[in-house]
Amino acid sequence: MAENVHAGHREKLKQRFIEEGLGAFEDHQILEMLLFYTIPRRDTNEIAHRLINKFGTLEAIFDSSPEQLMEIGKVTKSTAVLLTMIPELSRKYMLMKQGKKPELGSSNKAGKYVTKLFIGRNYEAFYMCCLNSQNQLNYAALVHEGTINEAPVYPRIIVETALRYQANSVILAHNHPGGSLRPSSADIEVTRKISEALKTISVKVVDHIIVSGNDYYSFAENGLL
Repeated sequence: MAENVHAGHREKLKQRFIEEGLGAFEDHQILEMLLFYTIPRRDTNEIAHRLINKFGTLEAIFDSSPEQLMEIGKVTKSTAVLLTMIPELSRKYMLMKQGKKPELGSSNKAGKYVTKLFIGRNYEAFYMCCLNSQNQLNYAALVHEGTINEAPVYPRIIVETALRYQANSVILAHNHPGGSLRPSSADIEVTRKISEALKTISVKVVDHIIVSGNDYYSFAENGLL
């Protein structure tokens, strides 16, 4: 009998999603429905409430590591993988929507594009966007993960990346998960060193964009290049 009740409830939620989308769903209901696909025979409503109580928000759950979800949330590896895939899938989807070779010929276009590179990243990452002569993106190369300092600026790697992806010019981009958009002295020094390295192969750094959430700061717009 209990299994029939759960099955009926699940079917109602799925049908509601088909008819209405997620707009009217509470956070715990979104999580409850996701859990249907890794927890087939238990009351996922109760588990969803427990996870939100432990982590605080749906966003915090998605931003957790699989290890944190398994240890703190007491869920299986399959559930932890599913939930932590959500930000990765969102990032992949948003980048796919930009097309294969988006044109990034202005700081505004570049800023809107690179903010999507950092969806779901709650740690620092550094990208080098390689552009062709029409300012179209050939490839956004992840060249460093972790705090920006002089360590990641290995001229050989920077030059090899630009050559590999046939860059006519590049846009640098990294995120500040802490929230501040202002460039640090290390950010400015790294930009200078990369610019010097790329000059040896006649490739110009046309911008360096710092991202925090949906906001960005452009070196080019603020006269720092």
